[in-house]
Amino acid sequence: MARKTKENRIKAEKNRLETLYDDLPESRHKLAAGLIERAAFMRVELEDLEEDIRLNGWAEMFSQGNQEPYPRARPQGQAYNTMNANYQKIIHKLDSMLPKAAAAGEESDGFDEFVCERDGP
Repeated sequence: MARKTKENRIKAEKNRLETLYDDLPESRHKLAAGLIERAAFMRVELEDLEEDIRLNGWAEMFSQGNQEPYPRARPQGQAYNTMNANYQKIIHKLDSMLPKAAAAGEESDGFDEFVCERDGP
């Protein structure tokens, strides 16, 4: 089976996330849309970076001029660490936008929705 293109993988992840946030009030849904776009992109990029790190490791031998080669961190590992931290922040923000009952898989008593509508995003 052929691997999906990066664009298709991002679209699939975006669709998966959007279904989780379909029931948000319109004002919050607009705010979530941009975060969902970023999260979908970052998740696919992180998967690709993970694959590269699995294949090539976190460090590489490096030498400059006549120096003895020494191990140094690969740029892919540094990019992975930075992107993963930012991805976690976005997911945390998206999670905080869900009503508490929805996040816990419980039925809502309506209070969180009332506060959200009253206070806005």
